[in-house]
Amino acid sequence: QVQLVESGGGLVQAGGSLRLSCAASGSIFSINTMGWYRQAPGKQRELVAGVTSGGSTNYVDSVKGRFTISRDNAKNTVYLQMNSLKPEDTAVYYCNAVLTQRLGVPFTRYWGQGTQVTVSS
Repeated sequence: QVQLVESGGGLVQAGGSLRLSCAASGSIFSINTMGWYRQAPGKQRELVAGVTSGGSTNYVDSVKGRFTISRDNAKNTVYLQMNSLKPEDTAVYYCNAVLTQRLGVPFTRYWGQGTQVTVSS
């Protein structure tokens, strides 16, 4: 069984910062990409940022220069440092990991339960 547990969401004023963490636990052999998605009310879920096992990163244009994704492979943990937050960043943020539980088994995408980020104006 694999679990992704997120923490760090909350309420912050515009211009403030938050740091999200997501730890993957359970029977894990290898993790490929890890990332963060978000879903605002009435909108589709979108990829915010992703990081590969080798450290390559990608970001949605709207957060470039403000958000930083990082990863600790030894702890199977991914972080999202969010600075200069804007009201439009308000959403439920979901952690995501593409991993395999055994050698030779196809990689599968797993999701966290989501954490609310609310940015007030």
